[in-house]
Amino acid sequence: MSKKLNKTQLSDLQGLQEEFNKAKTEIADCEIKKASLIVLLADIQKRFSEQEKVLTEEFGKNAIINIQTGEVKDPEK
Repeated sequence: MSKKLNKTQLSDLQGLQEEFNKAKTEIADCEIKKASLIVLLADIQKRFSEQEKVLTEEFGKNAIINIQTGEVKDPEK
C-alpha cells in the first residue's frame, strides 16, 4: 500500500522546491555577472597601465597628476 502527501504538504513541498531553484538560478546569474566583471576589470587595469606608461614617458615617473583637474605637478623635493 502506497502513501501519499496531502494537498497542503505537496503544495508546500513544491513551493519550497521552486524557491530553491529560483535561488540557485539567481546565484548562477550572479556568478556569470561576476565572471564578466572580472574580465572587464582586467581589461580596465590593462588600459590604465598602458595610459600610465604613456603619461610617465611624457611627464616623468614621479609626476603628480590631479585626476579631477588634469593638473600635473613635479614632485615636491
